[in-house]
Amino acid sequence: RSPRADQPSDGMAGSLNVVLKEGATLTGGFVKAGALINEDGKVRPSAAIAYAGATASGDTTYWAGLNYQGRRNPKQKVSLRYDGDFGDFDNVEYQSDTRDGVDISGNGEITHRFDGGKLRASGLIVNTKRDEDETSLTYNELPRGDFDEFEIQAERIKQKTYALNLDGEFDAGPGTLGLDLNWSRYKEDTKTSVDVGEEADFSDRELDEYVDLDIKDTEWGAGAFYKFKAGAADLKFGVDFLKKTRDGSEVEFDIDDGVVGDPDPAPGAIYTVEERRIDPYVRLTLEPNDMWTFDAGLRYETAKRDVTSDLGKVSKDSDELNPSLHATFKPTDVDQFRASVARTVRRPDFDLLAPYLAEEEPTDDDDLRGNPALDNETAWGLDVGYERRLGARGVVGINFFYRDIKDLIELVATSEVSSSGLGRVYEPRNVGSGKTWGVELDFSTPLDVVGLPNTGLFFNYTWLDSEVKDPFTGKNRPFTNQPSYVYNIGFVHTVPTWNASFGASLYDRDMGFETGLDEDVTVDYDPDLEAFVEKRFGDRYVVRLAAMNLLDKEKRETYRTYDGDSVDEILANRAAGKINDSERESERSGVLYQVTFRAAF
Repeated sequence: RSPRADQPSDGMAGSLNVVLKEGATLTGGFVKAGALINEDGKVRPSAAIAYAGATASGDTTYWAGLNYQGRRNPKQKVSLRYDGDFGDFDNVEYQSDTRDGVDISGNGEITHRFDGGKLRASGLIVNTKRDEDETSLTYNELPRGDFDEFEIQAERIKQKTYALNLDGEFDAGPGTLGLDLNWSRYKEDTKTSVDVGEEADFSDRELDEYVDLDIKDTEWGAGAFYKFKAGAADLKFGVDFLKKTRDGSEVEFDIDDGVVGDPDPAPGAIYTVEERRIDPYVRLTLEPNDMWTFDAGLRYETAKRDVTSDLGKVSKDSDELNPSLHATFKPTDVDQFRASVARTVRRPDFDLLAPYLAEEEPTDDDDLRGNPALDNETAWGLDVGYERRLGARGVVGINFFYRDIKDLIELVATSEVSSSGLGRVYEPRNVGSGKTWGVELDFSTPLDVVGLPNTGLFFNYTWLDSEVKDPFTGKNRPFTNQPSYVYNIGFVHTVPTWNASFGASLYDRDMGFETGLDEDVTVDYDPDLEAFVEKRFGDRYVVRLAAMNLLDKEKRETYRTYDGDSVDEILANRAAGKINDSERESERSGVLYQVTFRAAF
């Protein structure tokens, strides 16, 4: 459904209402140990411990947890390149890309309840270290004949995330006063080196590039609200404050005889982004009887954004009034109809605002130049749904959605050739108005009606479509890489006599399409199958084995590129169907297994 007025208006695609367990309902703890196992036998361990409890009086509850997670994702990619429309063979590139890292995290919360209110404090920290190693080998003959060149890229990534939150609710007069204060910080330090050469044994390996990426994001937030009830009506009004800043740099260093030299930042590579928001809102909820619920609200979001670098300062102000209206109708105990309409906002990611040219983005051959002048993307959305409960635990529902979007943000290929000489420079732009629509079907229930109460079946299918005018061809096309359908189907079966359960799920999506100034791209994915088996020992111990990517799925991309010395010439070649070169690219990562042991105490 669409977001309500007391929620930020960012939920353009819809918002989910996730109800979390409260500390008061949790007592005791658990420990967990496990491992991720790749199909090549490499193992990465995991472990966790958590505990929740309360004081003797029950007024104060608390929980805390620690988690260690090793990760490894090896991928293999093959790119076959041809002249014309898959005419004469040109070259083949074999690429191995392995991402190997560790996440260590801790979080906790303490809540104190007293007469007339409660006060809660929570926090988390996540520390990530990851190595990404990519080796590309290019040959001029199939399968591996006439070696051309190699490129070895190594990324050493360090990321840290911190967050603190303090909130409370207090009785005040006829209603309740709520206060919230939060702070978070994200830091990233990534060092990338690229070695190249033309000998198959790497004997002439030479450092060609060294880049240092440094990002520090800080966010301060505060909010206050007051709510009270008058008969069948609940009124809530408040204001949210938010300040987000980024100090960022992506600096390339000079290479002197294979040795890292002095920093040589490109224009705009050292920059700051600052966004300040003040969002007052009012929300009214009416429940005139047991069947009807109405929710109406207004949220006025004001934002000021500055992007500053050696290229200058770009400022953007926005003032958006975002109304929302929700209605729920429950004619019976098992039937429910929902409808909502709301205006929502999608703000540009800070990565898209950074004013410098980032190489090998969004693909290895291309470059990406940020656009600090981007406007917010806004939309009017309509959702209409019906839901019916099946027995005590089942549900089936259908939901129709429509979004009318203004200032749609997409990556646009420009006429400028990338630094590799093989692709284009991309830039995020507001490409105009667009619309998207579709229908979602959800089904989840135990199969009691057919005599299988211990078997649960779930199914989700979404059909969707979209339309936007391409900024270069002027023709209507779907949104970039948006599939026409996505589905997920699966089951879980419990065997009480064995004190065990097992299940599986299958995910798949339709082909996506991407269109740039000088190329057409199709993106296709194989289905993804996952399965698990779980055995319980008494009330406290569980062993679980899961397998992911059992079908060894591939991602396949097909590129067709048009040549030309100007935009008009490229578009003329597109219209005439004169394809300059083409490429087929396939990527796979293999089956992944996970074994886990859990114990409660």
